[in-house]
Amino acid sequence: MPHIATYFPITDPTLIFFVVLLIILMAPIIMGKLRIPHIIGMVLAGVAIGKYGLNILDRDASFELFGRVGLYYIMFLASLEMDMDGLKKNLYRTLIFGLLAFAIPFVLTYFMGIGLLAYSPIAALVLASIMASNTLVAYPIVSRYGLQRKPSVTLSVGSTMISLLLALVLLAAIVASHNGGNGIGFWAWFALKFALYCGGMLWMVPRLTRWFLRRYSDAVMQFIFIMSEMFMGAALAELVGLEGIFGAFFAGLILNRYVPHVSPLMNRIEFIGNALFIPYFLIGVGMLINVRLLFQGQGIVWVVLCITVFGTLGKALAAYISCIGFRMPLSSGHMMFGLTSAHAAGAIAMVMVGMTMRMPDGSAVVNEGMLNGVIIMILFTCIISSLTTEWSAQRIILRDKEYAPDDTPQDDEKILIPVKYPEYANQLVGMAMMMRNPKLNRGLVALNVVYDDENMRRNQEQGHRLLEQVQHYASGSDVMMQTQVRVAANIANGIKHAFKEFQASEILIGMHTHESVSPKFWGQFHQSLFNGLSRQIIMARVNLPLATLRSIQVAVPSRAQYEPGFYRWLERLARMVTNLECRITFHGRTDTLQMIREFVQNRHAEIRAEYQMMEHWNEMPKLAATIAHDHLFVVVTARKGTVSYKNAQDRLPEELTKYFSGKNLMIIFPDQFGDDTLMTFAEPQHTEERSAYEAIHEWLHRRFNI
Repeated sequence: MPHIATYFPITDPTLIFFVVLLIILMAPIIMGKLRIPHIIGMVLAGVAIGKYGLNILDRDASFELFGRVGLYYIMFLASLEMDMDGLKKNLYRTLIFGLLAFAIPFVLTYFMGIGLLAYSPIAALVLASIMASNTLVAYPIVSRYGLQRKPSVTLSVGSTMISLLLALVLLAAIVASHNGGNGIGFWAWFALKFALYCGGMLWMVPRLTRWFLRRYSDAVMQFIFIMSEMFMGAALAELVGLEGIFGAFFAGLILNRYVPHVSPLMNRIEFIGNALFIPYFLIGVGMLINVRLLFQGQGIVWVVLCITVFGTLGKALAAYISCIGFRMPLSSGHMMFGLTSAHAAGAIAMVMVGMTMRMPDGSAVVNEGMLNGVIIMILFTCIISSLTTEWSAQRIILRDKEYAPDDTPQDDEKILIPVKYPEYANQLVGMAMMMRNPKLNRGLVALNVVYDDENMRRNQEQGHRLLEQVQHYASGSDVMMQTQVRVAANIANGIKHAFKEFQASEILIGMHTHESVSPKFWGQFHQSLFNGLSRQIIMARVNLPLATLRSIQVAVPSRAQYEPGFYRWLERLARMVTNLECRITFHGRTDTLQMIREFVQNRHAEIRAEYQMMEHWNEMPKLAATIAHDHLFVVVTARKGTVSYKNAQDRLPEELTKYFSGKNLMIIFPDQFGDDTLMTFAEPQHTEERSAYEAIHEWLHRRFNI
């Protein structure tokens, strides 16, 4: 009977994939019981099954392929989920942190290599370049805790790319200098290639993405297209002379605003990466590590100790100096250190470049001792990075809970979405997902109302199919959805009754796409709807994919801040702008704009908001000239008899038909009867307006007991 060792390493592709999936499944379970980050489990599992461990699997081409995809995926996800507005606001901080994260470990490692390890200057430069860069190995931990948009994370991701770019350029300079190609011509050609690469990507990718997303809505096609752009960026970066991980990161930065954070497309990208490619990469890194070398003499132990201690110390100094200098909480410094302290397969690629260079006597610039030291260093820095990031993420969560105001329980948010046409239903649901509060984790309600006539059965079946479609779309973003097909003699009454049964807070409904003049503009049941309900109703007509909208223009009537629903619609628009990462411009009077500005600065300081004076509703034609085809024009209107209603709003249907034909439109009818809390928020700041406000408030209290 053959010995069991003869069956290993496993070479059958099916069994290899089965073992890898088993590790991906079991590592989080086992590590979770031990309270150790899952990432460490993946790396340690790779050490155990590799040829330097139990020799269960051979590191075949699948690990090379999937591992490279996983490395690209980590960098791509990091840039795709980055808070771009936060990065722009903290650009100088990011540059400073990036330069410190590169310079401090570079200097420490260089002098350590010469003084303690007795390396040649060129070998010490290669080692210093490796330790000055880092890989975002612990980034999946940040994603799991939902901290991707924290300033400390944004700074860490940005500084990672700065330090990586500097390390790659320096390594290229070392190689060129060693090969005698360090003249001005070499650097001029490199700078030209780099400029052409960045300029070409910035010009081509946005146009190509907008064109594709506007023409193809199939989920699989959109996912494949985004992945193709990621690999295109990586391949072109390697063609220029940079590592592919820089190209993947740069592609993610460009695609950031076209893949909303709360969209089925983003959910699919994250799911595929976290479920397969990233674990494959981590396991493959572990299979490269030969722990046995630590027991074969004190020389390798000394090399590993020096490289790990001085490289990690440099990253720690950069993180905590930046944290103190930027006056950030200490937990943010822990996060910055945790994310920027790990090294992975990129370090191996860089040290392998050093091994190809030869000294005058024929020996390699980078000897085998440095190679083994770098490989084992990867294990220790991954463990340090993962533990620190996990611990700091928990500290940040606790810190935010301690200081955040607990106002969510008072929110009655529950959005009702009446749907009729399959081609527009998903877009309405996508808009609702961008407006909802994810912290409340409440589902949406999709409704289809059919007439009680001879075609009722057939229309019911079509309604069920339509609701299955939108339910599937919402589940792609892990959003719960209730559905109902309702039979009614009157569409508006059916929606009203469902609104009360589901205890909804507002309605998001589509507008008809044909152009007609008042009074048919609203449609018969639309008009019955907003006349018969006092809660917020949003009517939307968007002709483009939401992700391709560049700007939102909002026309706000005077005295809108006195309406009970003022902060509800403002909050919904602010969330939508945050998810789309586009600009928003409010047009209104000074006092109204002041209230909007205060709300935005206090609750959504990260959005790019502008404020322009609009003294009178007659300025609509002038405003129409500024609305482009990829803008969304939002009109905040009012019901008759309310505080912000004015006679000029009666002409709104004719003005929208005449001046905004073919434009993307949203019309908001705010809440009219709110609670005392909302009314208190809307209290005017000017003494001369206080008497009018108090009279309105007293009338509402007497008439409706609010």
